[in-house]
Amino acid sequence: MQINQPASKLIRAILCVSVLSCFAAPVRAEEVRAGDLVITQAWSRATPGGAKVGGGYLTIENKGSAPDRLIGGSADIADRVQVHEMAVNNGVMTMRPLDKGLVIEPGKTVKLAPGGYHLMLLDLKSPLKQGDKLPVTLEFEKAGKVSLSLDVQGIGAQGPAGAAGSGGHMEMKKMPDHSGMKM
Repeated sequence: MQINQPASKLIRAILCVSVLSCFAAPVRAEEVRAGDLVITQAWSRATPGGAKVGGGYLTIENKGSAPDRLIGGSADIADRVQVHEMAVNNGVMTMRPLDKGLVIEPGKTVKLAPGGYHLMLLDLKSPLKQGDKLPVTLEFEKAGKVSLSLDVQGIGAQGPAGAAGSGGHMEMKKMPDHSGMKM
């Protein structure tokens, strides 16, 4: 079969673009503004089938002159979304909900990340799948309800795709993971 010259050039151009797109940097998570708050790097980890909990992670910057408080959230995929803290005290890992929420002081940035503050998505209705965008609504004391999407990374991801040192892939260093725990 012989391909004419213009078609051949088109095929080569398509192949070239396809190959180059494999090397492109991943798209960073969206930036969401709510009042004086700026929310970035919203992401989650994929969960194995049957898992009833998942985690949500993000960064919140308060550019205002008054504190605000993250008090909870909601998502269609989970029965409840709570703000939690994971900590190690005297060699014992503990995790607890922050019943009064998480304060974001003026001029400060709070990072919700594995091993610290995070969102707990409880009683998942289906697994979180890598590559999905998971819609959630956060609730703040002053900024009110804020809708955003968590970019679902791989099961062992340590950060959102495109963030320094993460790449959204499993790393050798194992962080505490509670995505398979039942609550």
